[in-house]
Formats: sequence, C-alpha cells, structure tokens
Amino acid sequence: MFTVHTLRELSELVGLGMAPYLRYSPGPESDASHPSTDHESGLLMPGVSVNPLAAPEWWSLPLEDWLARRVCQYLRELREGARPWVLDGKQVDFGPDNEPLLVDLQPVAWISPDLLEEARERYHSRLDAGTATHEA
Repeated sequence: MFTVHTLRELSELVGLGMAPYLRYSPGPESDASHPSTDHESGLLMPGVSVNPLAAPEWWSLPLEDWLARRVCQYLRELREGARPWVLDGKQVDFGPDNEPLLVDLQPVAWISPDLLEEARERYHSRLDAGTATHEA
C-alpha cells in the first residue's frame, strides 16, 4: 500500500470514491483474519468497523475540515498499537455506534504521521474541538 501524506491527498482519494472509509487497526492482514468485536457485549460483529470519510450533504465547510475531524476521532487507538489506513469494502451491517461494518476489504493506503499532525492542527484551529468523544 502507498501512504497518504496530506489532507489534500486524502480529500482527492475520497472525492474519487477510492477511499471512502478510515480504520485504525494493526492493518489489513490482521483485519482479514477476524471481524470486529463489540467491546461491551463481547459479541463478534459480521465485519470490521470503519469510519466513513465522505462528508454529509449538510457539511458546507471544506472537505479537509471534515477529514481532519474524522481522522482525529479515533487517535486514542494509536496508544493501543493501531495504525490508521483507508479502505473500501462491502457494507454488511452497522455496529453499536452506528458505524458501517465491512467485509471484502480493499486496502487503499496508510495514513502518515505527517497527515495525523496536520489533522490535529486543523481540527483544533478550525473547529470547536474537545468534546468527550474526540481526543487530540
């Protein structure tokens, strides 16, 4: 897989429909061997949980602002050894947080540390960051 280094590059991939989802995990090989687990119930889900990257229709700010927000949503996963990467796949259901669950994963690219830093900076400078569900 190649690596995406900037929010602009990521927005181009999202705009082309090539990378509609973001995932924090050890990576595609690890995810191919097992689906996600619902941590509260312990139940296996029918696919891996992902974070959609396409902005909703009501979003009127730049796509890069939306992407910064989405990238920052699961930064806490980095402490557990996860790496961010973008992918596509077939949606089969929804997880407990209404996140899409995918099978037939198609890895696209890794997210670079430079992009993570750019996302943090943009998220905090352009949006009212700091709600309990986000970590910087």
